Amino acid sequence: MDTLAHYQLYIDGKWCEGSLAQTEKSINPANSTPWATFACASEKDVNEAVLAAKRALNDPAWRDLSQTARGKLLYKLADLIESNAEVIGRLESSDSGKLASETVNQVRYVGDYYRYFAGLADKIEGSVLPIDKPDMHVFTTRMPIGVVAAVVPWNAQMFLTATKLGPALAAGCTVVIKASEVAPVPMLEFARLIDEAGFPPGVVSVITGDAEHCAIPLTRHQDVDRIAFTGGPETAKHVIRNSAENFAVTSLELGGKSPIIVFDDADLESAANGLIAGNFGASGQSCVAGSRGIIQRSIFEKLALLIEERSASIVVGDPQDAATHVGPLCTSAQINTIESTLAKSVKQGAAIRFGGTRTESLPDGNYFEPTLVECQSAETETLKTEMFGPVMSLIAFDTEEEAIALANDSRFGLGSGVFTENLSRAMRVSNQIRSGICWVNTYRAISPIAPFGGFNQSGYGREAGLDSIMDYTRTRTTWINTSNQPMANPFVMR
Repeated sequence: MDTLAHYQLYIDGKWCEGSLAQTEKSINPANSTPWATFACASEKDVNEAVLAAKRALNDPAWRDLSQTARGKLLYKLADLIESNAEVIGRLESSDSGKLASETVNQVRYVGDYYRYFAGLADKIEGSVLPIDKPDMHVFTTRMPIGVVAAVVPWNAQMFLTATKLGPALAAGCTVVIKASEVAPVPMLEFARLIDEAGFPPGVVSVITGDAEHCAIPLTRHQDVDRIAFTGGPETAKHVIRNSAENFAVTSLELGGKSPIIVFDDADLESAANGLIAGNFGASGQSCVAGSRGIIQRSIFEKLALLIEERSASIVVGDPQDAATHVGPLCTSAQINTIESTLAKSVKQGAAIRFGGTRTESLPDGNYFEPTLVECQSAETETLKTEMFGPVMSLIAFDTEEEAIALANDSRFGLGSGVFTENLSRAMRVSNQIRSGICWVNTYRAISPIAPFGGFNQSGYGREAGLDSIMDYTRTRTTWINTSNQPMANPFVMR
């Protein structure tokens, strides 16, 4: 058997195995076999990474670098990402089971995120205040917030890292990236590009490991000033509790159970494509998956049949094969969750129109058939549970008010979609949906220019967009007495 590729931690500009010399195997979801190993961080390693970040924050090599120079480093990193997109994308496909065609293109596009924040690096400005006291010149300066703990999941990890690392570095912060222990290889490979780009040691460290030895010590570390977390709501509750130990400013980008409303005047072909993209794209492993299709009753059956017709040609298979449309799920635990949720939903009266089973022709991997569930009640389990797999649930509505109520009947509020040819209705309905993102007559579009984040248990804070960089700064106010006279005696009242 060939020796498995091995990936080390990247701490303070150096590669290391971790103080406990603990390693884990990465399992390829396409065939359930080990394909790589990686080092795991201990609490001691976490401490070293954070202290290195704190030193780098105050080191003239980073502290005194001009904002424009910081931007140039980010431009260089963007170029390196783009030129290494094929390598990183295919590593991500092997590690997580996502389609290589998607991961390669996504990594390539991520370069634009770093370019966007590179361009903003020297646009971080303060202001002069029209103060109400004579002989005082008062101005504000935006200062780096400090050491950032960026915790990213295994799905869309290069994108979800860019929305944290880009603005943090542009603002002058230092960052410890905690990659998911489920599939961390792309992030450990990405650390090579950080090193090659020329960032000073300690400015960025990349580690991985389990909650006890890595995530908890990082998010509660006394020298962490900012936590940027993407993951599930239950884990986020622990992150918030941990932040009570250091009062770190925290942003959370969590799960979703996004609704897609389709009205009877919609272009049905476009709506069917939107629902398929929102549910079966990335094998459904997306926080913005539009897994609640809310369809006007008069077109329900016609649209459901169109989805069935389109889905019949979906190819489930090897994620490295360009002909594949839906690859395996990252873990077998996801399949177990899907199967139990579907079983409960059928008992509640739901009908599985197609799919609903593991892919029999691919028994060695974590494959599950694209699935369509017709629901009679809003309480159906598939409409409530984030599946993180290729499962689409449809429910009918009669009135606009009912559609809005169904859309808002969720503890989540990340994405949403509306398909209609009526512009007034599109504006009216989108304004009433409680979600951080709303797509009209499209779905799953992203851009570094557009803020990304949710309402309710989908978290708080925004990533990407012009304002996100300010979340990695604090305002400092400077008072300068311009008078030639001595400062007044504080004990003599005038």
